[in-house]
Amino acid sequence: MRIALAGAGAFGEKHLDGLKNIDGVEIASVISRRAEQAAEVAAKYGAPHSGTELSEALARDDVDAVILCTPTQMHAEQAIACMDAGKHVQVEIPLSDSWADAQKVLDKSRETGLVCMVGHTRRFNPSHQYVHNRIVEGDFNVLQMDVQTYFFRRKNMNAKGEPRSWTDHLLWHHAAHTIDLFAYQAGKIVTANAIQGPKNPELGIAMDMSIQLKSESGAICTLSLSFNNDGPLGTFFRYIGDSATYIARYDDLVTGKEEPVDLAGVAVSSNGIELQDREFVAAIREGREPNSSVQSVIDCYRVIGELAASLEAQDGWS
Repeated sequence: MRIALAGAGAFGEKHLDGLKNIDGVEIASVISRRAEQAAEVAAKYGAPHSGTELSEALARDDVDAVILCTPTQMHAEQAIACMDAGKHVQVEIPLSDSWADAQKVLDKSRETGLVCMVGHTRRFNPSHQYVHNRIVEGDFNVLQMDVQTYFFRRKNMNAKGEPRSWTDHLLWHHAAHTIDLFAYQAGKIVTANAIQGPKNPELGIAMDMSIQLKSESGAICTLSLSFNNDGPLGTFFRYIGDSATYIARYDDLVTGKEEPVDLAGVAVSSNGIELQDREFVAAIREGREPNSSVQSVIDCYRVIGELAASLEAQDGWS
């Protein structure tokens, strides 16, 4: 399996670190907007090609599939370009920054029959897999999820502390993780509400947001997001269910009484990104739809699109 990576930033390297643990996978090309960065990362991971244009990788015969870790605004167009070139594609979350573009990617995947997967990592983290397995087995039902997604990003910097060429977004990116996970664990979302705080004059985005969700099962979810939070950082999940309470922090899972849950044996790795990439490779090899295929996550973007329209209307009203 010969894979090209587009977007050699902090998250791109997480994928490359995961891919090197998968048998039979080679990195064929690394694409980045800066030639020197692309060449440096390609040398580090043994890729024979590097460049600054995705089209360079798509034209190569030694590329079977592409992983896109590029700016959000490029995701939908590039995912479609990959499939037009006959390449399987995994596009990092979010799939797009509009409902219309998300639908275009879905249409292209159906037209081509190629694997098109979206990087909804929470489906693969062993902590959330453990909870999902209990749900599937009928031992646990979610009644409520309480989720906090907190960062300190008053400057446009990436996870490495380097300047970003694009602007991140609480709703289209970070909320997408929880909206999809809630539907994955509790059923289709039937009600969604959101409010947001003031927009940052430099970044042009809301820095604080609150979202409420309800699923067809009757379960509810409360999601708080902030780019103004000065630590602790990250996303923390509380599952309140009919038979237990679980708290997920990064890759750890504890009960409501802070008792550690043994996650050994849940998956072959504790790294959600690696597990995500393993699913991508396996789906291509086996000719099947992957978990977090564009088709399986598309409803998340319907919900986000509705929330985005609601927030725009609120801004107009205010």
